[in-house]
Amino acid sequence: MKFRSHVKKLLNSLLKPFGHEIGSLLYSWKKSFRKLQTFTQSKLPEEAEQYLNPANPRLKELQERYALCSKNITAPSIWTDVHVSPHDITYFRGDNAYVWQLRGQNMTIAGYVLTAYYVKSIDTLSLLDTLPEDDYFGNITFRIDNTIMSRDLLDSIIEIYFLEKHLNISSLQSLRILDIGAGYGRLAHRMIQALSNIDTYLCTDAVAPSTFISEYYLRFRDLGEKAKVIPLDEIESTLETQHIDIAVNIHSFSECRIAAIEWWLSLLQKNRIRYLMIAPNSYNEGGALLQNEDGFDFQKIIEKHGYTLAAKEPKYRDPLVQKYAINPTYHYLFVLN
Repeated sequence: MKFRSHVKKLLNSLLKPFGHEIGSLLYSWKKSFRKLQTFTQSKLPEEAEQYLNPANPRLKELQERYALCSKNITAPSIWTDVHVSPHDITYFRGDNAYVWQLRGQNMTIAGYVLTAYYVKSIDTLSLLDTLPEDDYFGNITFRIDNTIMSRDLLDSIIEIYFLEKHLNISSLQSLRILDIGAGYGRLAHRMIQALSNIDTYLCTDAVAPSTFISEYYLRFRDLGEKAKVIPLDEIESTLETQHIDIAVNIHSFSECRIAAIEWWLSLLQKNRIRYLMIAPNSYNEGGALLQNEDGFDFQKIIEKHGYTLAAKEPKYRDPLVQKYAINPTYHYLFVLN
């Protein structure tokens, strides 16, 4: 052991002038991104910095309106007033409350590379060719196989293919989708770009800054009349007049209190929304758990409101990829009886 230690010290003394050491050369691919900035200081669109700030009157208006909503819906489990920082509002595509790009399971450069090549292997609709990526609003990107990629892009494509596999969404006419807990609107952006047959994509959220940001982001992406952001206090009346085919909930119910999940499921059942896709946060090698942050099992709530499990599968269909690719979870599809 002393000999090995001596050799390592000797080699490190030779490599140090070049900025390397034995440990970093052998294990750099396994290391996390902890020392990196949490967002890319990219150029913002004109007037974005002025608009995307906590003092914007539109954000203040939404916060006041949301404060009047039932506390059963808005009482935070995670999303307190300090959960979204001022930087998160301006650089909302960075590594923050909306998307963990540099933290979490397998969030290493090796994890990203593995995920990218997995997505290429399942990409029968050529979405990597039709969904371009950029670093707007702090997005952290990687150039892999000469293609700019991010967690936003990779996760969105995998989620689209889950729905394509089980519901053949690319062939459905006048598809109408409701996104509960839509965050900044990343999946709406990707799905509308990917699928010309989408008629309407409604984004809603119980967090006022999310509604504020997604309003701006979906306008910026110029998605026309297809993408609509519905404030929380308008969602019930909107669904009374708007037929929806599929509801999606990506990493949102996991961060809600049980009373809020109950309210959303009652709303889906009342409006006869047939399909519900869920991607939870909780994960272990035995599978993903439909639990919120308080440890309550909300699958029973889903079933209580008339939904039956139609499909459950790992985010990555290959077991080794599921073990080592970024942010593994399971995807669920429920159907209303």
